Amino acid sequence: MSEYDDASVEEDVTTDDYTAEEDTYTAEDTYDDTSVSTVTETFDVDGDGIEDSTVTADGVTMIDTDYDGEADAIATDTDGDGISDELLVDADGDGTFESYASDSDGDGLIDTYESDTDGDGYTDQVSVDTNADGYVDQVATDTNNDGYADVVATDTNADGFLDEISVDSNADGVSDTVLTDSDGDGFLDTTYTEATPEGDSFQSQTGQVF
Repeated sequence: MSEYDDASVEEDVTTDDYTAEEDTYTAEDTYDDTSVSTVTETFDVDGDGIEDSTVTADGVTMIDTDYDGEADAIATDTDGDGISDELLVDADGDGTFESYASDSDGDGLIDTYESDTDGDGYTDQVSVDTNADGYVDQVATDTNNDGYADVVATDTNADGFLDEISVDSNADGVSDTVLTDSDGDGFLDTTYTEATPEGDSFQSQTGQVF
C-alpha cells in the first residue's frame, strides 16, 4: 500500500459538509441559468454597527435604522443592476429626508452627498468623493443661504487631512481667503487674502475630518 491510501482520502471527502454530487460541475451545469447568484444588500445607515432592517420591492429598499417600523432611509436601484445607487436619509427622524446620496459614476460606491443641514428644505452642503477611494475629499457649504457655496474644504492628496479651505466672505463668487497646508504636515500654515495675497501668517490645527 502506498503512502497515500485511497481509502483515507475517500473518508476525508465524505466527512465534508458538501457531497461529491454538490461539488461536481459539468459543462451543462456551468451555463445553467438557475445557478446565477443574486446580490443581497445590507445597510447600516446610522453607523451603529447593527444591520438595519430592510424591505425591498421593485428596486426600492425601505430602511429602518432603529427598528421602530418607520423608514429612516430609502435606497433606490435606478439602473436595475441589483445594487442601490441613490439614497435618501432622514437622519434626525423628523419625517423629512434631508440628505441625498448617490453613486454618480456607477462603481458601486456612494460618491456624492447632498445635505440640508439647517432644515430649511434646501441643500446647503455637498460632499464629494472625487477620486473614488470611498472617502469624501471635498465639502462645499453655503453658510449664508444664498444658494451658492461660499466655503470649500478640500483634501487634495487623499491623505485624510485638509489641504485647502477656500472662503468667499462677500458672496461675489470669488474666493477672498484661501488657507493652505503648504508643506503637507497636516496643519494649515499659509493664508492668502485680497488684502495680503502673499501672506504667510496663519497657523491653525486641523485634523482628519473626513
